[in-house]
Amino acid sequence: MQHDDTIISFEAAAKLRDLVIREQDASATHTHPIDMQVFHIRMASTAGRREAASLLLRKMYGWRGYDVEAGTEHAPNRITLYAETQGATVGTMSLCLDDPELGLPADDNFRDKLDVLRAEGRRLCEPSRLAIDKDVTKRVFAALIHISYIYAHNIHGFSDYVIEVNPRHVMFYKRMLGFRDFGGERPCTRVGAPAVLLRLELDYMGEQIRKFGGQMEHAPGERSFYPYFFPLRDEPGITTRLIQGRD
Repeated sequence: MQHDDTIISFEAAAKLRDLVIREQDASATHTHPIDMQVFHIRMASTAGRREAASLLLRKMYGWRGYDVEAGTEHAPNRITLYAETQGATVGTMSLCLDDPELGLPADDNFRDKLDVLRAEGRRLCEPSRLAIDKDVTKRVFAALIHISYIYAHNIHGFSDYVIEVNPRHVMFYKRMLGFRDFGGERPCTRVGAPAVLLRLELDYMGEQIRKFGGQMEHAPGERSFYPYFFPLRDEPGITTRLIQGRD
């Protein structure tokens, strides 16, 4: 298996304009006929693939005036996932696994808070550099998060996500994934904007996946993104491909 082979592919509705990383009405429904397209989730294991993901990141963050580092360097404790359809990169996220020497990006602003969790024996990882093209279905967002969960929790045994988000995105992450306040608001030196530190226990994420994964429109009362995660039966295959494809 080559490094950039597909981790999983799925068919989903195209151009619903139902997800940018901001708060929106998750209960909105679409009754008109829509095109379907195939999305592929892969690991960016070459500089070229990481550059394509970085271009999307700069596109989505740059118009807000945020500074985004180039990101083609390969940190040994970080993986980058990306979503592709019809040859275009439409979603990306990175996942950093805590390392005694390298730490996490959030250490720049919240080291004291993270050290409290480390002292309790928690194993931390940080989703970061998340960008989804504005015309892409919410299933792409859910797929990237679910695969990062499998990599961090199921394969490597990490226990918690910690994430820095802009204050205006806090309610989105709380409502859609179950994050909770952890470190308050501080200036983020990397992007030149305020950031709030949130925490999510991965055992909780696993419970929600087991309860709602794969249900999509069949869980009308559930407003989180968990119904758009993969069904539990897909996890073994994803796990195998992640293990085979990691560099």
